[in-house]
Amino acid sequence: MNIYLAHPISGLKAVDVFNYYDDMYAKLKDVGYRVLTPMYGKDHLRCEKEFRASGYKFPCTTNHALFNRDKWMVEQADVVYANLMSAPQVSIGTMMELAWASHMRKHVIVSMPVECVHAHAFVFEAASVVYNTHEDALDYLGNIYV
Repeated sequence: MNIYLAHPISGLKAVDVFNYYDDMYAKLKDVGYRVLTPMYGKDHLRCEKEFRASGYKFPCTTNHALFNRDKWMVEQADVVYANLMSAPQVSIGTMMELAWASHMRKHVIVSMPVECVHAHAFVFEAASVVYNTHEDALDYLGNIYV
């Protein structure tokens, strides 16, 4: 089963983003998922101090390439997991991924605090299941794998 991981990136330190995706990849691969993340092929960005929302020039990180590849990965996924637990601001990219996933009838799991910048009707309706902790969402993801 394919799972796509959505998580805020813009404004965050590269080391934190890569560490998150590396950790999640290992955890979900161990359960048996084929893990898809927006950081594939972007090791050249590991030295970024803080990710920008746009304007990269490397072929796989142009605005056009990012948008299309992430959308393609959502299409390939059976499940989309969006972790919004520590989002300091609204993540436009993650919101796009949730919209695509909902439109494509994917099983969408969201983790976010009760009070947060993403507490919006569209997020609640795009999600199949919303958890208030990352750990509860991971437990669920471990139990639904077939």
